[in-house]
Amino acid sequence: MKRYVIERHIPNAGQMSPRELNLAAQHSHQVLKGLGCDIQWLHSYVTDDKLFCVYLAKSPELIQRHAQISGFPADSICEVRSVLDPSYATA
Repeated sequence: MKRYVIERHIPNAGQMSPRELNLAAQHSHQVLKGLGCDIQWLHSYVTDDKLFCVYLAKSPELIQRHAQISGFPADSICEVRSVLDPSYATA
């Protein structure tokens, strides 16, 4: 599977309570279970008005399907081509 970063514009996401975040995660997970083993949520970063989610998936269309069913927008779906970290600075 390929790795993707999904940008989701969700106003006031950074103001969501731990309970609200938990409920959103549960809902997303339930939708993912229904889509099968070709898509997996790894983690998300919550900012003031956006979520940046990291997924493994067979295709961006499957991520878009998750967005449609879950009701969470997928404003941008970008395939990760490589991962860069500080170890590159010393190579």
